[in-house]
Amino acid sequence: MSINSVTIAEKLLISSQQDQFKGADPFDGLNSQFFDYFPFLKKGKFGLIWTQLNKRSTINLRPLLAVPKMRNPKGIGLFILGLLEDYRRTQNKDYLDTATELADWLLTQQSDKSVWLHACWGYHFDWNARAFYVPKGKPNIITTIYVAQALFELSLLSNNQQYKQVAIDAADFIVNTLYCEHDERCFFAYIPGETTFVHNASLWGAAWVAKVASITDNQEYKALAIKVAQQSVSEQGQDGSWVYGSRHHHQFIDGFHTGYNLEALQMIKDSLNTSQFDDAIDKGFKYYKAELFESDGTAKYYNTNVYPLDMHCVSQAIFTLVKVGKTDIDITFAKKVIQRSIDTLYIENKAQFVYQKTKSSTNEINYIRWTQAWVYYCFAFYNRVTE
Repeated sequence: MSINSVTIAEKLLISSQQDQFKGADPFDGLNSQFFDYFPFLKKGKFGLIWTQLNKRSTINLRPLLAVPKMRNPKGIGLFILGLLEDYRRTQNKDYLDTATELADWLLTQQSDKSVWLHACWGYHFDWNARAFYVPKGKPNIITTIYVAQALFELSLLSNNQQYKQVAIDAADFIVNTLYCEHDERCFFAYIPGETTFVHNASLWGAAWVAKVASITDNQEYKALAIKVAQQSVSEQGQDGSWVYGSRHHHQFIDGFHTGYNLEALQMIKDSLNTSQFDDAIDKGFKYYKAELFESDGTAKYYNTNVYPLDMHCVSQAIFTLVKVGKTDIDITFAKKVIQRSIDTLYIENKAQFVYQKTKSSTNEINYIRWTQAWVYYCFAFYNRVTE
């Protein structure tokens, strides 16, 4: 397919704007109006099965089950980051204006400050997962970090100090609410009150704390970020890999979480001007390139299985190859990854990407946060860098 990444990003943005950046999410099944009448069924096995049914079905059941299209704070953060990349590339103020409108909406979507005391964000749905149940709006570390990054980057281009202050305050939430010492580990938890250790969540927390430490010259935050990052580095495999986390069902190695880990470590290195994680980054990046891609540019989901093909893996690959690898070879390979994703996962007549493709089926449901927001951001980033 001969369509280039600039054209695709433009069409994807237009399509998303027409929907007011609202859409479905793989995990939004519990937003069904059915639960307005039976809210007690959200928790436990029924809620988990309902969530997984909506996530795994290749048929979009949401209109039938009265699940509305909505904005997701993380998805909006990703769109803002993409809009700012397009603004840097083109100097077209429309991108900046749209980013500002979305940022102002994010400010209204913060999790309850009377409870959490600092700036933080969660998902727009109740989330029933194997490890935990998270009510709508309860903050999580990943959403908070991507929103904080978006607000901070916007503050640099708009000179709006409110965005900067809120982004910095998010690090206070991470430090004061999410820092854990459990099972002889020190780490940042995914959600408040949860003691499950997950590498990408903890490392991204450390990365944002390190970034804020560099902005504010906070030596305590610098030391804590390094301490937490060292925890994950100490558990890196001899081959450079990381399993997802500490629980028995977390013992898998996948593409986009490995990419998260590497990008987060690179951010810590750059923010704190430290070389102490260079070996871990080098070893991890070599493993990442060798085991999580096919030679034709296909981004693998697992180290042992290319399927499902998923644009989440592709999108993170672009950031990891360009930000961590940095060489001309890595940037050229990123282009190959993009082209392979266009050839295998792009739906041209809908100007969107599929959610996932397996050997036997394709899920074409339009997931705004999981798929389209990530694609727009990574393509806009790649277009700006390579231009």
